[in-house]
Formats: sequence, structure tokens, C-alpha cells
Amino acid sequence: MNLPNIISALIAAQKNFDSYAYANCFSEDAVVFDEEKTFKGRGEIEKWIAAANKKYHTVVVPLKYEEMTDKVLLTTENSGTFPGSPLILKYHFTIKENLIQSLRITG
Repeated sequence: MNLPNIISALIAAQKNFDSYAYANCFSEDAVVFDEEKTFKGRGEIEKWIAAANKKYHTVVVPLKYEEMTDKVLLTTENSGTFPGSPLILKYHFTIKENLIQSLRITG
């Protein structure tokens, strides 16, 4: 699957449970929406993914990638120590200047 570099970097950071590298895939003022919570800026994003990794040990496997006019959609299989694992999730990205501006994760 041919993914944009920034999304490949995000997947690699997740694979290594590297919350710092994960957060640095986002712009300084990026926003993440996950599990009905909002995380703003790299600092909050890094804390969110570090806590999620510690709790769930999530492994993300890309299944399908779609580009739209101003957004991209990545469908993934996520497995880990959470109820219902594995789950098929959709990652809705907005990317600008090779950094993620927003991410919304849905089921």
C-alpha cells in the first residue's frame, strides 16, 4: 500500500510505541478526536498516545487508503488489550505541509 510519508511515519511510530515520534507527525496546533475526547497540540497528543499505548498496546495494520479533496481516510485493523480486539477503525486525516493537522478516529 502506497501511503504518504507522514502516515507511514505515524504507523512506524505506533509500531515502536514511540509517543514522541508519533506526536511529531502532527503540526504544533493539531487536533485529535478519539473516544469522544479532544487532544490539542503536540504535547497533549504525545500524552494521549503514551497513555493509550501503555493501556492498550495497540498494533495498527493499514487495510485501505483513500484520498479525497481535502482529507484522507485510512482504514485499519487495530488489535491490543482492549475489549473487542481486533477492531476495524477509520482514521480521518487532514494533512497540510506534510504534517497532520487533524485526526478523527471512528469505528
